Amino acid sequence: MNANRLLEKLAEWTPEGEGRHSWSFADGDWAVHLTADRNDSLASRVWEMAVVRTGDAPGRSLRAWADSITASASGLMEDLKVIEIDPERNEAQLRSDAPSRRGPVASFYEVTLHGTDKAMVRRFQADITAGTPRTQIPFAVTHEVLAKLAEDIAR
Repeated sequence: MNANRLLEKLAEWTPEGEGRHSWSFADGDWAVHLTADRNDSLASRVWEMAVVRTGDAPGRSLRAWADSITASASGLMEDLKVIEIDPERNEAQLRSDAPSRRGPVASFYEVTLHGTDKAMVRRFQADITAGTPRTQIPFAVTHEVLAKLAEDIAR
């Protein structure tokens, strides 16, 4: 995944109309799929981002991929840490190390790895004092951060 090519393509994407829009870009052995509420020449309001391997997978374990992402992913508001590796389901869950807090509401990123072929990036919030279930929320992010995150995941 080449972050510079992804940056160029993101800047060219102009969704029409209101609502959520989908966009995809493939480069080498990887593809990025975005679902976003808004996109302009510098940033997006992202609902979710998937980074999907389209080529051959190297002989690396799910744990190694998860550790690599947590070590290299930067630019998000919080660092990521590995929460769980489930070998039976072949999934890993990474989450913000220290969620952002605004009063009783905590917001955090979550990256779910499906095998060594797919990573889903989402943001959630929850009212900690009320004990309400978490809800997915969109997150504003510059194209530069999105491109670096996609490249870090695809590494």
